[in-house]
Amino acid sequence: MFLEREYLSPEQLNGFDNYKYNCKDTGLLSIYVMHPFWNWVVQYCPKNIAPNLLTFTGFLCTIGMYLMLMVMDYDFTASDPDHPEVAPLPRWVWFMAGLLLFVGYTLDGIDGKQARRTGTSGPLGELFDHGLDSYTAGLIPATMYSIFGRGSHYSVPPFRMFFTMCNVLVNFYLSHFEKYNTGVMFLPWGYDFTMCGMIITFLITSLFGSDLWQYSIFGITNGMFVEGTLYFFSAITNWPIVLHNIYKSYKDGTGHMRSFPEAIRPLIPLILCYYITYLWMAWSPSNIIEKDPRALFFLMGTIFSNISCRLIVAQMSSTRCDWFSPMFLPMLLAIAVTAVTKLAWLELFLLYALCFGTSLAHIHYGTCLVRQMCRHFKINCFTIKKRSD
Repeated sequence: MFLEREYLSPEQLNGFDNYKYNCKDTGLLSIYVMHPFWNWVVQYCPKNIAPNLLTFTGFLCTIGMYLMLMVMDYDFTASDPDHPEVAPLPRWVWFMAGLLLFVGYTLDGIDGKQARRTGTSGPLGELFDHGLDSYTAGLIPATMYSIFGRGSHYSVPPFRMFFTMCNVLVNFYLSHFEKYNTGVMFLPWGYDFTMCGMIITFLITSLFGSDLWQYSIFGITNGMFVEGTLYFFSAITNWPIVLHNIYKSYKDGTGHMRSFPEAIRPLIPLILCYYITYLWMAWSPSNIIEKDPRALFFLMGTIFSNISCRLIVAQMSSTRCDWFSPMFLPMLLAIAVTAVTKLAWLELFLLYALCFGTSLAHIHYGTCLVRQMCRHFKINCFTIKKRSD
């Protein structure tokens, strides 16, 4: 049947059978603020609610936030002073965005605690959680972009926003690349600070409007400040720590001790994803990054989520990571066709077709993956089986 395809090999299923959860969280905000809050919240969650249901509900909250801003500000122009003909978004939109993000973040924080409360912890929950996170990692930055707009006066143009999104996605990917080599998930400090900062930013915008962020100090706009802050903290709190942890695992002999080509193998599809997207921008006959940045960002985020899920499967099952995604092929074909024909309408059509096709392919991959694991472990995804079952 259509949803019965088995993407997991017997070797990967065997790896999941032997999987042991190994995670370290040293973030100060996480330890002293968020975990105590989540421990308090989870007490009010009925024990008959499956952890994966909490995870999926939180994911839907983030999707709802993204869709709301996509409908109301598709071109990222509502907060842009370069487009005075576009009315600013109502302040309730920013409040709803902050509320939905807060609920989604909270549910994502208590799902693991609910799993331990109900005795339903297992590899499916971790795979399901991180797989959905990989999708929202590409959607959330686009919602923040609506606050600042796409103009050059107080924000950054879409071309530079592309690199900012790449930076955000790299930070997510490196945590799983790190675990692929060390066997330990070191939760990055920046995640909790970023999520809390975004929630607060949405709520402040709901009180004072997006005009609050339109300022320039000594020639440095707010958009430039946010852009530089993201790069700076990634460079000091994430990348060097990942490299240090991998180096230490090799030095102490505690990791998987893969050869150098095998250790860096997961980076190949990530680099290809970014390079192919950049290639499209460079060869675009209609300047596609200015024509429809949202669709291009969405396409890149969907492909990124797919290669991330494949990496998560590999690191959890202790198997070899894929180096190439089948989704690259239609994207390369679309780039070649548009570069040769130089037809702007055809380029947009192919971009929208790829967004639709890759989304269906990725949803099919994730759905079949979850169903296969449920059959293998004899569990349900969204309900807790009774002990008599």
